[in-house]
Amino acid sequence: MTASPPPPTTIPRDIAPALRTGRLLLRRARAGDGQAIHEAVVESLDDLRAWPASLPWARAEPSVAASEAFARESEAAFAARTTLTYFAFNAEGRFVASTSLQNIDWSVPQFEVGFWCRTSSHRKGYGQEAVGALVQYALTGLDARRVYSLTDARNTASRALCERVGLQFEGVLEHERADPQGVLRDTCVYAVTR
Repeated sequence: MTASPPPPTTIPRDIAPALRTGRLLLRRARAGDGQAIHEAVVESLDDLRAWPASLPWARAEPSVAASEAFARESEAAFAARTTLTYFAFNAEGRFVASTSLQNIDWSVPQFEVGFWCRTSSHRKGYGQEAVGALVQYALTGLDARRVYSLTDARNTASRALCERVGLQFEGVLEHERADPQGVLRDTCVYAVTR
């Protein structure tokens, strides 16, 4: 008995380098973004570090060099179609959020949407606008069959954002992650399928 061949993997050649919403420009990460990322991370460090199991990168001391390395790695991953990171800028050109399609499975196609919002941009709707635009682009522009998000069960703001952009609560993965102290954390799964 022979195994069936794997389904064909079709990776779109043309992926939008930028998306526009009513108030934001979402554009792919690129070399030279390090300073803007660094400023947002430094400002937001306390909020980011509140979720060490979800955002382990935030435990490291931030630097312009590390942020620039992230921008360059994200640019390369975008070109390879392995992770699609978009930075959101408001009308004044200020970096307000980062959102990405990650853990991509082009054979479905399926994407995990990840995000974080600059602290000074909280409660202004920027996160919802950016994540909502990327979820819609995944569904309509990339023909996603499933878009999902994984968030710490205690992160009520991220859970509410998931619901506001149309992701439905699917359940809780108990003890799915451990924080740096070894404390087990539960993860909520939100998704939209078509």
